[in-house]
Amino acid sequence: MGCSRLSSKGSHKSKVRPRSNQQVRLRRVPDQGEGICELLHPRCALERELDLEEVEAMIRAGETDVAIEELRWLLSGCHDCIRTHQLLGELALEMGDIPLARGHFGHAFQVGSKVIDKSGGNKQIPYAQESNRPFLECGKALIHCLLKLGKKKKSREVVSKLLRYDPTDPLQIKKLLKP
Repeated sequence: MGCSRLSSKGSHKSKVRPRSNQQVRLRRVPDQGEGICELLHPRCALERELDLEEVEAMIRAGETDVAIEELRWLLSGCHDCIRTHQLLGELALEMGDIPLARGHFGHAFQVGSKVIDKSGGNKQIPYAQESNRPFLECGKALIHCLLKLGKKKKSREVVSKLLRYDPTDPLQIKKLLKP
């Protein structure tokens, strides 16, 4: 399964399956060169964007408990919504629950990595593509959690994947492993 091919006019050069309601997919970014891709979030995640904006407003207003309940409810209908896991991971970090944060960031990272790695070849998932940012940010947060939990070997594996996905290292991942 590779990146689907789209010309600059958006016409299909190869057969593209319709977007899954529940699965993250990968698509080649037109006019960006071979192997440059972006994550396509499932329909169920896109349908929850307004809900996520409301949750972010709740968090800013200090309504953390309500926000957590809303995020859990959102996951019940779209388990692989990377942004939802990211927000739950960030809230868990704020509450000092590193294992829970690791779980959310790890799940989000695994969802994206699985799709990228299954596509074969050397795919780059640049941070410059907005749809890739939550995934890459979850990877960085996962490294932070793994280091806090003393799992240096696992954190190195995540660093290696992130640098393969975006070698420009815009999130300064390399610095996380330095003493």
